[in-house]
Amino acid sequence: MQNPQVIVKNLNFGQDAKGKVFAGIDKLTQAVSSTLGASGKCVILEDFMGRPMITKDGVTVASSVNLQDPVENIGATLIKEASRKTVSEAGDGTTTATVLAHALLQHAKDSEGKDSLRNVKKDIQKCCNDTVKYLEKIAVPVEGDMIDQVASISSNNDKELGSIIGQAFKQVGKNGVVLMDNDSKSEETTVNVVTGSQINQGYANPNFVTNVAKQDVTLDNPLVLLVSSPITTVRKIQIVLEYAIEKNRPLLIIGQLEQQPMAAVVMNKIKGNIKINVVAPPGFNFWKKDFLDDIAAVTGATHISEEFGDDIDLITPEMLGECEQAVSDNKTTVLKIKEVSDKVKDRIKSIEDQLKDLKPSMKTEKLQERLGILSGNVAVISVGANSDVELKEKKDRVDDAIHATKAAIKEGIVPGGGVALLNAANNLKNKSEGSNIFINAIKHPYKKILENAGIEYDDSVYSKGKGINVVTGKTVNMIKEGIIDPLLVTKSALINAVSVAKTIMSTDCVISNMREGQWKQ
Repeated sequence: MQNPQVIVKNLNFGQDAKGKVFAGIDKLTQAVSSTLGASGKCVILEDFMGRPMITKDGVTVASSVNLQDPVENIGATLIKEASRKTVSEAGDGTTTATVLAHALLQHAKDSEGKDSLRNVKKDIQKCCNDTVKYLEKIAVPVEGDMIDQVASISSNNDKELGSIIGQAFKQVGKNGVVLMDNDSKSEETTVNVVTGSQINQGYANPNFVTNVAKQDVTLDNPLVLLVSSPITTVRKIQIVLEYAIEKNRPLLIIGQLEQQPMAAVVMNKIKGNIKINVVAPPGFNFWKKDFLDDIAAVTGATHISEEFGDDIDLITPEMLGECEQAVSDNKTTVLKIKEVSDKVKDRIKSIEDQLKDLKPSMKTEKLQERLGILSGNVAVISVGANSDVELKEKKDRVDDAIHATKAAIKEGIVPGGGVALLNAANNLKNKSEGSNIFINAIKHPYKKILENAGIEYDDSVYSKGKGINVVTGKTVNMIKEGIIDPLLVTKSALINAVSVAKTIMSTDCVISNMREGQWKQ
């Protein structure tokens, strides 16, 4: 009888392995690509409880796909990883990354044997690098009503939602932050702007996560402990932990916890003794003190540092600060506060005075980052809907739109609807089999968008920035028409698709776990 401790493996080689991997990728792409573009379709999927859910979000669709054949499932999983990386970098672009990876592999499969694999991969990578440079060159800065347009497109061409999200970004300004309220229950979608700050550090341990779906940590009305020196034992913060538990308040620690105290606070969180989050101190070298002093001013906490004569063993509850809410993902932490104190206003004025006389440099960048901590506003979007099913689908779109708009403001925009990549393809020279594969592949997002709208693609070369508006069926200037994509989204989708496709091309053996019933006793 099979030893339950032994995992039996099944091996697939050569074309058999590649064929099954591609079959899995093909199935996933068919499901995900149907959502692409303004005329993309919704997908009905069944959750683990057997309940139906309707979505047009590529991430949600991809995450729901688990294939019965283990090798096919490996193929689908590899593409999902490329999509997840794109989302983590740019907040959107899962479907584009999936379509691109599938197209690259399909054309590579059709061209197999015409050139060496080494040359094909090298030429694909060179074309990818040239395309990224081209996209960066044609990118347009985002300003004015363009913000609304980006948000509308990213929320599935919902102009009402786009306007609300655009309003939120305009209200908070360049130093502000836009968040979505995960607990909203109203039927109306609204924006509320509060005072707050953003720190460029996320949660230190995934066990602190309070919202598994969004992978973030939300603490309401937390106490704030601010320590720049390493905390080596839990004993050093024991009094603070006991105080937070006694007062029944969450605790946000902005500090560096070593292994033993980190394990202790994680265990207390898991057991439900305390709601807690640990965030590494922002900044480095001599900048660290300034950053932490800024946070101290915002929260009212005492900045504790052994470097400046403080004894960590003597931390008391009186040294704690507080805020209305602290929200962390894996990259950033946002602190909502009641009001800006005079101390904070003085620090803002001091930084602004320094910036007046400085030329762009590392120092100006750090001062701008500090200004963002001190003077940033936080816009909270409360998503409304008439049913739980509608609310889930709407929140997915709003979340995508917030991230995409952030990306657009950061790096600019390019013509949307797949046109930027179509133009890039027409800009490349077809000198080899690898470049031929790449050029044909990056046309696919545009082709798929037309296909989903029932419009036939012809191979006529559009002039730069022009493509078909699938809503009207007319050829238009995409940016002027408001059909745009964030540069970061398009760039990340392309880079991650090329990376995973090249890896799969090199595969000659797949080792998978045998499922029950695949082996004989």
